[in-house]
Amino acid sequence: MTKIRITKQFTFETGHALYGHDGKCKNIHGHSYRLDVSLCGSPVTDAASPKFGMIMDFSDLKKIVKKEIVDPLDHATIFNKNSPHLKLAKDLQCSGHKVVLVDYQPTSEMLVIDFAEKIKKRLPNNIHLHALKLRETASCFAEWYASDNE
Repeated sequence: MTKIRITKQFTFETGHALYGHDGKCKNIHGHSYRLDVSLCGSPVTDAASPKFGMIMDFSDLKKIVKKEIVDPLDHATIFNKNSPHLKLAKDLQCSGHKVVLVDYQPTSEMLVIDFAEKIKKRLPNNIHLHALKLRETASCFAEWYASDNE
């Protein structure tokens, strides 16, 4: 059966700080992230199916990515919960700010690894996550490919 790749793009605004970093990114700052999610699969061949001709309905992919990534992270600040930023995070939360604590350094590289795991868990067995591209700025991005992680 023919394999096809589809891609949907998502955007969200998120702040973070890289504890222990030796440059400007140790300070709290934000990005307008752009995430490309590429799936691979075979189009549905059952003409009676409402998904006939599709690998996955883009709206179904949107539901997954919004629930797992966009909604939790949009207009939030991400901190490594194992850093001294934990006190600041708790203070911000008490003041009504949206804070997400992760158990890794919230770099684009680590975020894309986390995103891949979350998306893969939600996909049907016949559809595979092919790639993710997380753009932090217009000229900086991290990529994850299934073929590199088999």
